[in-house]
Amino acid sequence: MPSVFETSSTATPIIFVTKSSWEAVRETLPPAQRQFAIASAFAAKPGGYLALPAPDGAIAQVLFGLEDDGAKSRDPFRPGALPGLLPAGTYRFANAPHDARLAALAFALGCYRFARYRKADRPDVRLVPPDGVDAAEISRMADAAMLARDLINTPSNDMGPEELAAAAQALAAEYGASYACTIGEELEKNFPLIHAVGMASSRAPRLIDIGWGNLDHPKVTLVGKGVCFDTGGLDLKPSSGMLIMKKDMGGAANVLALARMVMDAKLKVRLRVLIPAVENAVAGNAFRPLDIFTSRKGITVEIGNTDAEGRLVLADALALADEEKPELLIDLGTLTGAARVALGPDLPPFYTNDETLASDVARCAVQENDPLWRMPLWPPYDAWLDSKTATITNAPSGGFAGSITCALFLQRFVEQAGSWLHVDIYGWTPSAKPARPEGGECQAARAIYKVLSERYA
Repeated sequence: MPSVFETSSTATPIIFVTKSSWEAVRETLPPAQRQFAIASAFAAKPGGYLALPAPDGAIAQVLFGLEDDGAKSRDPFRPGALPGLLPAGTYRFANAPHDARLAALAFALGCYRFARYRKADRPDVRLVPPDGVDAAEISRMADAAMLARDLINTPSNDMGPEELAAAAQALAAEYGASYACTIGEELEKNFPLIHAVGMASSRAPRLIDIGWGNLDHPKVTLVGKGVCFDTGGLDLKPSSGMLIMKKDMGGAANVLALARMVMDAKLKVRLRVLIPAVENAVAGNAFRPLDIFTSRKGITVEIGNTDAEGRLVLADALALADEEKPELLIDLGTLTGAARVALGPDLPPFYTNDETLASDVARCAVQENDPLWRMPLWPPYDAWLDSKTATITNAPSGGFAGSITCALFLQRFVEQAGSWLHVDIYGWTPSAKPARPEGGECQAARAIYKVLSERYA
C-alpha cells in the first residue's frame, strides 16, 4: 500500500477538541469561522467533525471531537474516522490528540478498504507525520495490519490452503526468506493431525514453513492456525456458526502480519513461521468423533469433537517447532467460542507461564491499543483432557473453561521451548469502529511485535 504519510508545508490543520476545551478553542478562531461553527451547532462530541471555510471557499481547518481527559473510556483510535470524512488533500495535526502516535496509526488504518470484488476507492488523504512520530514504524504496522485484513476478508473459494501458501511464499520472497511446504504422503506420515483434519477436502492440506534471519540470532518461532474454512466437520456447525468461517485462518493471517513487521524492521532474530493450512470439510473420508490419531509428538488423541480442529493442526506444528528448542514460541489461532463468551470479540485472551513475558505482553497491548487479557493455564483442569482410550481428548465434555482447556491441550505439545505464548484471537470486527472496519482484523500482532522489537532490536 502507498504510504499515507508525506511532508508538506501547505497541509490543512486538524484541531482536536473536547467538550471541556471547545469554548476556549472557539474563541481562538477567526470571527467568520467561529460564527460558522456556532451556526453549524458543532458541540465537540467524540467523533464530531466540521470543516471550517476560508474566505475563498477552501477548507481553512478542520475540527474533530475527542473524549475529555477525564472520560470513563477513551478510544485512542478515534482519529481513524477522519479518512472517511475528509476531502482529498494533505492534513496535519494542529494540536496533540490523546496519543499522537496512535492517532497517526489510526489515521493510516482508517484508510483501509477491501476492494478485491467491488469498487471501494481508498481515501485520497495524506498526513504530515506529527513531531516525534516514526512514520516508517507506523507504516510498517499499518501495512502488516492491511495484509492480515486482506487475507481474512478474502472468501474461502479464493483463499484455500493453496492460496494461503502462495501468499506466504510471496511474503517470503519479498524479504528473501526461505520457503518450504509439506504436502501429500509426507504430510500424512510426519504430521498426522494436520492431515486428518484436512483429508476430507478436495483442497490438499499442507504445512507452510518460512525461515528468515541470521542463524546466530535467538530463535523465535511463530505458529498460526490456517483453517481456510471450517464446516465443523461431521460435528457440523449450524449455518449461523458457519457464516464467517472464512476467518478461521485468522491466526495464519496475523502470524504473517507479525512476520512481515519483524522482517521489515530487520529484528535480530532467527525467525521461523509455521502454518498448518487446511479446510475442515465434510466427505466420506472425513475424520470422525472417537477416531484416534497418533500425533507427531507420539501423543494419541481421541477426537471428542471434529469442530475442535484448530488445536489439532496447531498441535503437530507446535511439536515441530518445539523440536528446535526456540527461545520463544508463539502461536495464534481463532480457536474457541468460549473466549468470545468470556471476553468478547475485541479482547483476546493470552496464556503463558513466563511471568516476564506476560508482563511485557500486557504492557505492550495497552501501549499499542491492541487489547489482550491474560488467562491462567490452570493445572487442575489438565485432568479434564484425559481420555479412556487415548492419551488425551481434543474436546473435554462438560463445556466449562473451553479456552483454558484448549490452551492446556496445546501445552502438552510444548516442552523444550524457552518460553511459550498462546493467543486465542477472534480475527474479526463485528461492527465498524474508527480505524477498524467491519471484517477481518489484525489482533495481537502489533502488541507482540512491540515485545519482540524491545527484546531483539
